[in-house]
Amino acid sequence: MTSIKGNLAAGFIAAAGLLGGCAGDPAPATLPEQTAAIPPGWGMVERPLPPTVRLVGVGDIMMGSDFPEPDRLNPELVPGVDLAAIIGGDLLELLRGGDITFGNMEGSLFDGESEHKPCRNPKRCYVFRSPEFHAELLRDMGFNAMSIANNHSGDFREAGRAATMAALARNGIVYAGIDEPGARTGTLVLDSGIRVGLAAFAPNWGTLGINDHGRAQEIVRGLDVGHDIVVVSFHGGAEGAAMTRVPREMEIFVGEQRGDVYRFAHDVIDAGADVVLGHGPHVPRAVEVYRDRFIAYSLGNFWTYGRFNLRGLAGVAPVVDLEVSPHDGHLMSARIHSIRQEGWGVPQIDPSGAALRAVAQLTALDFPESTLRFDEDGRITGFPGPLVGWLAY
Repeated sequence: MTSIKGNLAAGFIAAAGLLGGCAGDPAPATLPEQTAAIPPGWGMVERPLPPTVRLVGVGDIMMGSDFPEPDRLNPELVPGVDLAAIIGGDLLELLRGGDITFGNMEGSLFDGESEHKPCRNPKRCYVFRSPEFHAELLRDMGFNAMSIANNHSGDFREAGRAATMAALARNGIVYAGIDEPGARTGTLVLDSGIRVGLAAFAPNWGTLGINDHGRAQEIVRGLDVGHDIVVVSFHGGAEGAAMTRVPREMEIFVGEQRGDVYRFAHDVIDAGADVVLGHGPHVPRAVEVYRDRFIAYSLGNFWTYGRFNLRGLAGVAPVVDLEVSPHDGHLMSARIHSIRQEGWGVPQIDPSGAALRAVAQLTALDFPESTLRFDEDGRITGFPGPLVGWLAY
């Protein structure tokens, strides 16, 4: 895990000038300068760290598409728009409050023209192209980490992916999930000096494969060496209003193997992941705490407009609000905030708590052995506390 042992290895490797990431990726920078003395018997250099690292995580984001016609773009979304007036000040404050604020970019950020994936009926086309300035809006909302491993990131093929990555990079948003050098994983360095590693997986063309657990574990182990906290994202599981359950087996959808997300999540945590955030079914799913690490099996649709169905559970979603230990990444606190999409798919805080209730009910169904409890204010309890978690590692 991202633990004392992991930081010890990272410190020695960095000191030797040998710190590297996944095969084919550029070597990450040396660890931040460490302070204080080596405690007897521990063999590591300690750094002053904040008491917790806060992670705010959401699911699918596609704020509007101009393909095949621009009528699926929200006319209120323009560069420099007052985001509080769009999504509400409370949700904006929540997103900006994360040290790590994560989402899944479902589609291309692309202002150009290029080949796109086949589309039999342009009027009912699930091909998404969003304006590149949407990356500025994401930045201004507080997002600094994004998965681009999903079935729509390649809608406009290589040109669309290149533009998406460039738009995110221009706005300081770390991305991961494309199986090519420099795009497989990402590193987010927080103001405190804490290094966060991001990896993302999906069953789709050009992405890191969710079904190759051995390679996924190898990638996570590589991140664990050079980072204090490792966040893993997956786009997996069957899609649709009825696909709310975690079956603990391979899921098949339209003839495609969409992953055994239960085993995948456990395998990457065993390899060193500290938080696992799932998306893809377009509805909320259960959550789990495994080895003191948090798993969300689907965060649903956060901000999606166009061909997306937003009826029922497809229009509500959880926003997870976690605090993890900067020492070893174990979960210290967890809360779920409920959002509901309105109008042009715009998310706003949902005072009815529909997403929270759905997650609580689904967790009880899919993980009857779980000790998790969900309070009315969204707080999750029933997992080992900070002291127990610290001593366990």
